[in-house]
Amino acid sequence: MSADHGKAEGLVAEHGTAPGKAAGHGHGHGHGVSADADRKLLGGALALILAFMAAEVIVGFAAGSLALITDAAHMLTDAAAIALALIAIRLSARPPAGGYTYGLKRVEILSAQANGITLLLLAAFFVYESVNRMIHPPEVQGALVLITGVVGIVVNLIATWLISKANRSSLNVEGAFQHILNDLFAFVATAIAGLVVLLTGFARADAIAALIVAALMLKAGIGLVRDSGRIFLEAAPAGIDPAVVGAELCAVPGVVEVHDLHVWEITSGEPAASAHILVSEGLDCHLIRSQIETLLADRHHLTHSTLQVDHASGDVQDAHCSDAHGVVHRPVEITGAGTAPDQAIPSH
Repeated sequence: MSADHGKAEGLVAEHGTAPGKAAGHGHGHGHGVSADADRKLLGGALALILAFMAAEVIVGFAAGSLALITDAAHMLTDAAAIALALIAIRLSARPPAGGYTYGLKRVEILSAQANGITLLLLAAFFVYESVNRMIHPPEVQGALVLITGVVGIVVNLIATWLISKANRSSLNVEGAFQHILNDLFAFVATAIAGLVVLLTGFARADAIAALIVAALMLKAGIGLVRDSGRIFLEAAPAGIDPAVVGAELCAVPGVVEVHDLHVWEITSGEPAASAHILVSEGLDCHLIRSQIETLLADRHHLTHSTLQVDHASGDVQDAHCSDAHGVVHRPVEITGAGTAPDQAIPSH
């Protein structure tokens, strides 16, 4: 490949295609569970939750139990989370069109972030209400709380099992799963609180159970907001260090420099990478690109890669790196004292 036509040697490896083969831009991001199966599983869980939620609201007010009302409100967010997940699955399945070159895949991440924020807001509200009830405990009917809590455990076990069979590598589905799982824990706490109130008359047990639920909601909410935020900010996927990737690419024989290296996630479970690779004059750019694609796929599961491969000519930095983004990676140099550290040079 000559320098004359070495501009933008960009080929994208598609899923299911051996790295290094020129391929179209199709993507078969299968995770073992189809979108149709996900919709059926989520739909079943949604119907179950809505039916029980209506019954729980009635019993919660009749029993004067904040824990039950807390659980019912949490189940409302569960229903909303599943509904959002179903909408997101349908929208994200639409093919790319117009200016949306990735389609609407990140609608799933919007759904996950909405679920996380909802959990955080509800956690704050129930902490406030629980503290009030710790100070001024109302009368609570322990028997109703206990019975409803036990039934809630059964309902949520079934709903949790249904969603666990869906594709949890999707942050969208994981958001719905976290809602249901937290509700399961909440019902366990509620049943225990009801038993304590029934046996001892200690009404504050109900408020303590609500605090435990709020803490679980806070933990799950923080995780969802953090993970979805990383995708929106196009941070590298968890477990992939761009500096390590840059050093590995520089170790490929013939590579003299790597810059404009970017690693991000299109949506959860779909990592991607792009880079500008400079190789020594006279070498086969196509072969080196193939080797790099294989390395990215085998070591980091980066099967969606866009690589521009050029021959290095003249002064490499002056010719190619004046407007590079991020770190410039160059091969390790061997000196008399041993191996020099990886030469990662921040660009300006």
